[in-house]
Amino acid sequence: MSQNEERAQIDEHREKIDAIDKQLVKLLNERAEQSLAIRALKPGANMGLFDPKREEEIFAKVCSYNEGPLYNENLKEIYVSILKVMKEVPARD
Repeated sequence: MSQNEERAQIDEHREKIDAIDKQLVKLLNERAEQSLAIRALKPGANMGLFDPKREEEIFAKVCSYNEGPLYNENLKEIYVSILKVMKEVPARD
């Protein structure tokens, strides 16, 4: 395979990654909307804002969906960051 062909394939993969990133951003924002809705409901349901048991459930579910090549620990690390950010998202008025 020539350098030009390899570069063309790299460009194709990068285009696919860009499309996936666009989907991920959309999905993360959708997730944030759901988190904000739950956050608004928790006081009325007499629930605390932080639920460590729920976080462990999320980690377990995410890992159960995993078919690789990421390791479960990689996913958990990503989700720790996602959940941290979700807690910091300001509520919309």
